Amino acid sequence: MSEAVLNNIKTRRVVREMTGEPVAREQIEAILEAARWAPSGGNLRPNRYIVIQDAETRRLIRLVSPGMFQEAPVLILICTNWDVAAEHNLPPTDRALLIDVGTAAQTMMLAAHALGLASGPVTSYSKEAVKKILNLPESYSPEMFICIGHRASTAQPGMRAWKKITWRDLTHWERFK
Repeated sequence: MSEAVLNNIKTRRVVREMTGEPVAREQIEAILEAARWAPSGGNLRPNRYIVIQDAETRRLIRLVSPGMFQEAPVLILICTNWDVAAEHNLPPTDRALLIDVGTAAQTMMLAAHALGLASGPVTSYSKEAVKKILNLPESYSPEMFICIGHRASTAQPGMRAWKKITWRDLTHWERFK
């Protein structure tokens, strides 16, 4: 693994304070291209992405999103397209669907960081209200927002572990001891 890749992974943090500076369309497209390459169970690609830049739409979403502390200029909503799941006989309880959301989210946040942008996930919101605000098809389930923007100079540094944790602290070899 290159030092640049490892450094991008190590230094990415959730950012809650962003400026109102617009994000270039090319940067948004680069983040979406990265998401396209995120791992997907069975390579089924059930995720769909909604990019929200309109100020009024973002304001309405924030009203139904108590977990959205960011006032980001770009929101990317990751949705599960249940038509894709049904085509492949996946039950709604199939964990691969949620894993796909997580891998897409992490891939997008790493891509944003590599582009010099700030990002942060949001999962606390009213799914029904978001579906109405965005006029989502019945088969789309809103799973997670990724807020994208430029880090504010007042932004707090990312949370640090309360004690230094190494990979060795998190790992067991062969079986639990």
